[in-house]
Amino acid sequence: MNRRTLTVAAGAVLLGISLIASALPPPSKIVSNKLPPPPPPRHGKPVPPPPPPRTVWLTSMGEARAIARRERKVILVNFTGSDWCPWCIRLHDEVFIQKPFLDYAARHLVLLTVDFPRKKWQTPQQKRENAELARRYGVRGYPTILLLDPDGRVIGQTGYRKGGPIPYVDHLRSMLRR
Repeated sequence: MNRRTLTVAAGAVLLGISLIASALPPPSKIVSNKLPPPPPPRHGKPVPPPPPPRTVWLTSMGEARAIARRERKVILVNFTGSDWCPWCIRLHDEVFIQKPFLDYAARHLVLLTVDFPRKKWQTPQQKRENAELARRYGVRGYPTILLLDPDGRVIGQTGYRKGGPIPYVDHLRSMLRR
């Protein structure tokens, strides 16, 4: 092949590419493979507001006791292995993040989590505090749920229970009536 033939062939290729490129929509008009966000609801139930602020899980017993005293509430302590214990994960998913439980907790409970993860990072101080709480309350399995008065005295003890958030809240209420 001679130089003139190569030049003509290269020109033809460039012309073909430019014709194809000119037929494409500009980049701003290319349709994404992502779905558009859903439109806001026009009728039906309004979107519920976020849970009340007191449904935050604390990690400090001192802070939980201070709030429980000030607000005259019971402390619910969740001894958990949040990233490895299947029953702990089920309790979290089926009860602790559900609206009926969160509504009840906002009115009646101070929530404290005492976590013993295997993969999640914790400060050495948090690990020591959690181990001391487990020792103090004799926790040997997970999940262990304690209801404490503001002074840290045990009112009741439970764990995972099937049935979802409403039966679990009823169970907590019955423990507090004793």
